[in-house]
Amino acid sequence: MTNQQFMSEMDRLENILFSFALRLTRNYEDAQDLMQETIFRAYKHRDKFAMGTNFKSWSSTIMRNTYINRYRKMKSRKHVNEPVESFLFAVENKGAIANGGEMNMRMEELEGKLRQISEIYSVPFLMFYRGYEYKEIASYLNIPIGTVKSRIFLARKKLKALIGDRSTAV
Repeated sequence: MTNQQFMSEMDRLENILFSFALRLTRNYEDAQDLMQETIFRAYKHRDKFAMGTNFKSWSSTIMRNTYINRYRKMKSRKHVNEPVESFLFAVENKGAIANGGEMNMRMEELEGKLRQISEIYSVPFLMFYRGYEYKEIASYLNIPIGTVKSRIFLARKKLKALIGDRSTAV
């Protein structure tokens, strides 16, 4: 397809494609962007258009696929609707030193509780906590994977029972 043929076909279908873009986006500016992107992609791939087939269907398909791709991309992105000034707290106080005292006390308490449960349960639990996979734990301890999963589950259950409900202690 030559440039002249492409432009004449696009001029002929411009209103139809724009109304289709409006139906997809439900926004005038987004429809204009979609129309421009569609024309660009169609022009870029005009050599793939088979002469004798329906140009309207071909360009509508390009528009629909472009819209779907853009929608998926926008859906996966995180949007922030607040001004940047409200996030200044994140960059302020960079010189402050974090106090890990409370976390250290909790970890010492947790390690004490781990010593209270049997080593059969605490070793697989600690290995899993440190990032080992079930297969690695099973091969290291020379036990089946099902046994590893069971021991980790039981270790969690025993730790929960030992730790108890913290909300009543406060």
